[in-house]
Amino acid sequence: MLQLLIRRLAFTIPIIVLASFLVFGLLLIVPGDPAITLAGDNATEEQIEAIRQQLGLDDPIIVQYARWAGDAVQGDFGDSLYSGRSVTKSIGERLPVTMSLALVSMVVALMIAIPAGIIAAIRRGTWADTTATVGASLGLAMPSFWLGAMLALVFALRLGWFPATGYVPLGEDPVGWLRHLFLPALTLGTAAAAETTRQLRSSLSDVLQQDYVRTARAVGLRNRVVVLKYALKNASMPVVTVLGFQVAFLLGGSVIVEQVFALPGLGGLAIRAVLDRDIPVIQGVVLFTTVLVVMINLLVDLLYGWLNPKVRSA
Repeated sequence: MLQLLIRRLAFTIPIIVLASFLVFGLLLIVPGDPAITLAGDNATEEQIEAIRQQLGLDDPIIVQYARWAGDAVQGDFGDSLYSGRSVTKSIGERLPVTMSLALVSMVVALMIAIPAGIIAAIRRGTWADTTATVGASLGLAMPSFWLGAMLALVFALRLGWFPATGYVPLGEDPVGWLRHLFLPALTLGTAAAAETTRQLRSSLSDVLQQDYVRTARAVGLRNRVVVLKYALKNASMPVVTVLGFQVAFLLGGSVIVEQVFALPGLGGLAIRAVLDRDIPVIQGVVLFTTVLVVMINLLVDLLYGWLNPKVRSA
């Protein structure tokens, strides 16, 4: 496992460095001049130039990148151009909301996908398989903003079972935390469950055709034991890879879902920064999210190596 970790880190570190170049490039492609925006429409050229010098925008690009990257390595993403608050502190305040949403969404996705995928694979060609396949297709086809709005309309506004908006920290009220996150998590988890169900069904169906599974059944082992103890572990390896991609999907999809349910997460922070052309906040959120996704995928690779010894020795 140590050799696998070293090999994966050898790929991960250059990816993060490349991502930092691309994120810093936002400074060049975002329309408008932050100095002019901060100075206001009636500012003089001297005032604009003073702000530009204060922000270091008149330095060469490579100097600006080196300064920004050096601070970012130390966890300092700078300050907001408008509020003056530390970007790192703003991310830290909103990160628990987004991570809570992603975590609960993943749990919801697995609770749906694992039973549906197993049943569809065991009863391939039956109505259960057809139902799971059609459900997965619908889950992939429904836009998250539409599904979220429909869930809020039915279960929050009409039935009153769950709150339509807002967030309660886990430490203050665990039940309220879960109630506020359930509808957003179901919205995000539906698409993730659909893709995972399809992958698990396909993988498990192939494994169930292997000779060792037939042998296990021939010696009299119960079908449930054969599937859960022997077949499912081997079938789960491709699913683990898919789950790594789902993490990136959940973090990206949370931007929209957080707006639908008014959750104070990273999505709202990023959208506000884009509207305000607050470059330090945009760069901080994008780079932090990129590093988070890369590290989670690194953990997924290690988990895959644990499940598949051939990967560790490759």
